[in-house]
Amino acid sequence: MPRLPYLAGIAATAVALGVLASAPASGDEPIVSQPRVVAHFDFAAGETPENIALEPDGSADLTFAFARQVANVTRHGNIRGRVTLPAVAHPNTPIIHNAIVLGIARAHDGTLYVNYATGTSKTGIWRIAPDGSKPKQIAQLPTNGLPNGLALDEHRGVLYAADSVRGIVWRVPVTGGERTAWATANALGPVPSKTGFGANGIKVHDHAVWVSNTDRGTLLRIPVRRNGSAGRLETQATGLEGIDDFAFTSRHADTVLAAVNGTNQVVVVRPGGTHSVVLTQQDGISNPTSVAVHDRRVYVPSAAYFATEPDPNLLLARLNRR
Repeated sequence: MPRLPYLAGIAATAVALGVLASAPASGDEPIVSQPRVVAHFDFAAGETPENIALEPDGSADLTFAFARQVANVTRHGNIRGRVTLPAVAHPNTPIIHNAIVLGIARAHDGTLYVNYATGTSKTGIWRIAPDGSKPKQIAQLPTNGLPNGLALDEHRGVLYAADSVRGIVWRVPVTGGERTAWATANALGPVPSKTGFGANGIKVHDHAVWVSNTDRGTLLRIPVRRNGSAGRLETQATGLEGIDDFAFTSRHADTVLAAVNGTNQVVVVRPGGTHSVVLTQQDGISNPTSVAVHDRRVYVPSAAYFATEPDPNLLLARLNRR
């Protein structure tokens, strides 16, 4: 399958999405089973799935990074609809140098929010109404940043965006408006001598914002104080270099399933920081970018950035225990 012209510098591109990973520790019994690829996508058309949000019926809303699209994919692999973000003249996204759609979050009413990185004034958070109408930009983020992961806290009415290049967690009201640099710390920043990508995946969980750092190989927890400000950053796990986005196995547990892009693995990270491999390339994943969990199902989108024969896909597996 031919590669896209804008993926000629594929090493730098894939790095932006969480690569060059080292192998995690192994030894724990896997908590997932019965992996199967349910959908294959068109690499040449830019259908490289980067992030995922789930619908109540178990279908997946995927961001196709280089196609600038959000697509709904059923559990049987059928694409039911697409929404395309507007084209940008002369995009200049840091490191990527192309316009890409990254993180996605879903509200209970079906509204979708996505990060769009372009290197222009269109960089920011965009809203897609439940009817799939034309996307609308609700907040502008710095043109020299790379808003990657996106998380929604409906209780507080805010969105959190992880800026991989600037090492900042931005906070924006769901109604749109001014951005706030909610959390800034060296631990969120990239390592210049490595890929140049820091804060990547992000989730709201148990009164805290959790963030992965690709270059530093860490999983971080930032408590949310009663007044909404950021508390003291805590490192929950290390040794996860190349970690991309992640998901919790349940609402009440701190066990995480994380995509490790460059080594074609999904790992389980347990409270205390121990981690082990639960899915590999032999199961069908190919440069996995994110993870989602719904009931007893695990969803893993793969973008196939490094594959000799690229096969971007969506894998489903069974969650056996939490």
